[in-house]
Amino acid sequence: MGRQPRRVLARAMPEWAALARPAQLPPPGDWRQWLLIGGRGSGKTRAGAEWVRALALGLAPLAGRVHGRIALLAETLGDAREVMIEGESGLRGLHYETPPVFEATRRRLVFANGAVAQIFSSEDPDALRGYQFDAAWGDELAKWTHAEDCFDNLQLALRLGVSPRMALTTTPRAVPLLKRLMAEPGTRVTHMRTAENRAHLAPGFFEAMQARYGGSRLGRQELDGELVEGREDALFDRATIDRNRRRTAPALRRVVVAVDPPATATHRSDACGIVAAGLGEDGQVYVLADRSRRGLKPPEWAARAVALFGELEADRLVVEVNQGGDMVTSVIQAVAPHVPVSSVRAMRGKWLRAEPVAALYEQNRVHHVGSLAELEDEMCDFGPDGLSTGRSPDRLDALVWAVTALTAPAQTPRIRSL
Repeated sequence: MGRQPRRVLARAMPEWAALARPAQLPPPGDWRQWLLIGGRGSGKTRAGAEWVRALALGLAPLAGRVHGRIALLAETLGDAREVMIEGESGLRGLHYETPPVFEATRRRLVFANGAVAQIFSSEDPDALRGYQFDAAWGDELAKWTHAEDCFDNLQLALRLGVSPRMALTTTPRAVPLLKRLMAEPGTRVTHMRTAENRAHLAPGFFEAMQARYGGSRLGRQELDGELVEGREDALFDRATIDRNRRRTAPALRRVVVAVDPPATATHRSDACGIVAAGLGEDGQVYVLADRSRRGLKPPEWAARAVALFGELEADRLVVEVNQGGDMVTSVIQAVAPHVPVSSVRAMRGKWLRAEPVAALYEQNRVHHVGSLAELEDEMCDFGPDGLSTGRSPDRLDALVWAVTALTAPAQTPRIRSL
């Protein structure tokens, strides 16, 4: 599209304030942070992007002046670029006479008037040091790796202009930072449901999701945007996990990658649980990574597990063989014959196998390194009758095998630092 047609189209498009639902517009009054909590596909990313666009260009009624320095913070740098900037609802997908330019090497989006939006990752809170901004947008707050440190550094960087503010868009999870912000007087909270945006979703998507998850804990969280606390009868406690969380792991004596293979390989099948954990010199267990994924064929999940093995310089793969028997180990050996593999077979139910691991958590002997949101959601939704969704707790199963392998009597290979 040429320069002139783009300008004509931009001028013909109605402004966001006329298109948006009321919940997608910033609340009136004096506030420090706007917390926009919504279900999947509810339009929260578009709301955040339109707010930033209005601030950067000084567009009334959402902005009274140009905000020249804006921070964009996502779980990873890849998320910041692919969702907040390049995504269908991201900043570059909005209408402009002259679109902003993304400078990848400098990790920033530059608008035609010179305003700059700088991207950051929740994996590196210290990267925010030294910067200063007059506005910020944080996406998927509940998934941030080092949430508290990132939020604190972002707050300290919001020191330009008259009344610096931030918008925080997220699907809800009962993480401490989100609950604390919801209770603060300087926060304005907006809730949105997926159903409110169904006209802009693929035909049949909402109906299919409602039929499968409507009324369940997962549906209340992912579709209705409701903050669902942990089950009262859950085996694992979120407060305990949060209390024992660490930013980094110490020197480790052993590292294992545990795999809980799925019975089938379709997108509707159970996930392949792939979880890595290490045993520290201090005798504590550190859960390092969750690379579980749904819909993987055997060679794919084997390659994924082997890649994590190499990334962490692990000592052993621990693989459950209830589903597939010897085929499971042979698949891994076909991908990487040099990788040592231990086969384990479940002789007891999932609850009984997980109980000793839950006891280690209660004794403050297991620490999650960074945020492992999907694993933690599964742990805190696992009760005597399994998960509330009825699915298999594959991430939890892999975690149980990893922690059990590390806390059982074992040899102690070389020491390494992560």
